[in-house]
Amino acid sequence: QVQLKESGGGLVQPGASLRLSCEASGRTFSPYAMGWFRQAPGKGREFVAAMIWNGGRTHYKDSVKARFIISRDIAKNTVYLQMTNLKTEDTAVYYCGHQGGDPKYEYDSWGPGTQVTVSA
Repeated sequence: QVQLKESGGGLVQPGASLRLSCEASGRTFSPYAMGWFRQAPGKGREFVAAMIWNGGRTHYKDSVKARFIISRDIAKNTVYLQMTNLKTEDTAVYYCGHQGGDPKYEYDSWGPGTQVTVSA
C-alpha cells in the first residue's frame, strides 16, 4: 500500500497563490497517474488535475486549467499542485490520489487531505 501525505494548504485572500505537495511513501511507487481532487463543504469530491506518471501528460478540470499546474518530482515521489489567482470557490479540502495501472486503473490510495480556504 502506498501512503500519501499532502501539505501546503492554508488561508489566503482571493488572487493569492499556494503550492500543494503530496509525498508518497511505502511499497514500490509506480503509479499509472497521480491526481488532485477536492471536496468543498456539503459537496462531493471532484477531480481537479492529474498527471500520467510516465510521460507527464496532464489533465485538468476546466475551471482551473488557466490557473493550476500539476507537476512531479520523480526522484522525490512527490506531486505538486501550483494554484494561482485563487478564488473563493476554490475553498475545499484537497486530496491527492494514487491511480494504479492495469487492469482497473482505479484510485486506490488517498492522503488525509489539506485544507485550502480562500477568503477576503
